[in-house]
Amino acid sequence: VQLQASGGGLVQAGDSLTLSCTASGRSFSSYSVAWFRRTPGKEREIVGRIRWSGGEPYYADAVKGRFTISRDNSKKTVLLQMNSLKPEDTAVYYCAAQNLPDGSYGYWGQGTQVTVSS
Repeated sequence: VQLQASGGGLVQAGDSLTLSCTASGRSFSSYSVAWFRRTPGKEREIVGRIRWSGGEPYYADAVKGRFTISRDNSKKTVLLQMNSLKPEDTAVYYCAAQNLPDGSYGYWGQGTQVTVSS
């Protein structure tokens, strides 16, 4: 499975942006997919996760109510809809597939930069 994250850019505080994670490979629909972000000087943090079957996603407290994760297995795509963006959302965003037996993420996209200006 190869993951391609896209959709990042420069926006103003309060704007919206949608990131896409597109996969190749037949097993994508079997995996939970998460979005992570990393800011220089900070550890990578999970933004949210959606199970392979869909259902209610998990969101980090920092983005709950503002971000929405969805997936379309037929298109092998997971979306991260980000609303009411804040400068502190500035980061490189990565998508990852939870494919390993211990629950860790073995497949990662290359990351897409999101910059929110105040």
